[in-house]
Amino acid sequence: MRTLVKKFLIGASIAAGVSAIASSPASAGSLTNASISGGQYIKYDANSENTFANPNASLSTILTGNSSSPTGNVELFSDSESNFYKNLNNFKTAPVTTLSGTIGGKSLSLSSLTGADWFTTKDDLTYTTSFGADNLANRWFKDFSIKAGVGYNLFSYRLFFNNGGFQKSSDPNISYVNQDDSTGLISIGLAGHDNVKQAYASLLGPLANFIKDGFQASEVVKYTYNGVTDFLYSFQATNSGLVEKGDYISHSGNYEVSFQGVKPVKSTPEPSVMLGMLVVGGVFATQRKLKKA
Repeated sequence: MRTLVKKFLIGASIAAGVSAIASSPASAGSLTNASISGGQYIKYDANSENTFANPNASLSTILTGNSSSPTGNVELFSDSESNFYKNLNNFKTAPVTTLSGTIGGKSLSLSSLTGADWFTTKDDLTYTTSFGADNLANRWFKDFSIKAGVGYNLFSYRLFFNNGGFQKSSDPNISYVNQDDSTGLISIGLAGHDNVKQAYASLLGPLANFIKDGFQASEVVKYTYNGVTDFLYSFQATNSGLVEKGDYISHSGNYEVSFQGVKPVKSTPEPSVMLGMLVVGGVFATQRKLKKA
């Protein structure tokens, strides 16, 4: 009987330890010491239903969400669609609005785009607005136009270009920045429209009727992290459960983009690991006591 009791106690202890470890979720880090520099921006706070402009909102509060529950957001380069930036020279040299902070012990910068970002070629760094050039404008618009259903061609490109489509896509709304501590993956939420058909219809003129209903596309964000600079965007959104209080359309979609970051260095074991160690230690102590008994 004693042997059965011992086995039961040890087995129960091990099962409890394993269960606690397995059920402990992977912890996630968020952007700290956040600040904004450069051009114009708008801070949007949120309640359970709406986002709304609030210049006094705290960045630490705005950026606390995730893909399941995005909160407020900060719009970088909020005047990108103004008449001033319809002029290509002004757009090329526009001030960059940057959200900066620290995540996983490393610096991260998220920025708005300028004409120089869109139209500078990848290899020889030549500035050109031509259709078919090897620059971000053509790479992104190729994906955008095909997914929209209007086709990637000179006609669709010139319509989009002439109507300020690239300026409209240069002001990302950052809603959260999180890092998975286990994998190092950094995820960024971009607030946008759950259905952008209406938002882009005016930019494509006679092609507007060809845009697919339910078409989704985020704005583009530029990031600099650990010596790397690149661009992120998405054509797939989840419903955010929110709408902007002014137009009841904006911020209804959450577009999550990500890139591989450096795994944070941990000086102490995870709480779940510590719990497992304590459980195992308790098991051995129980064994010793039962043997003495």
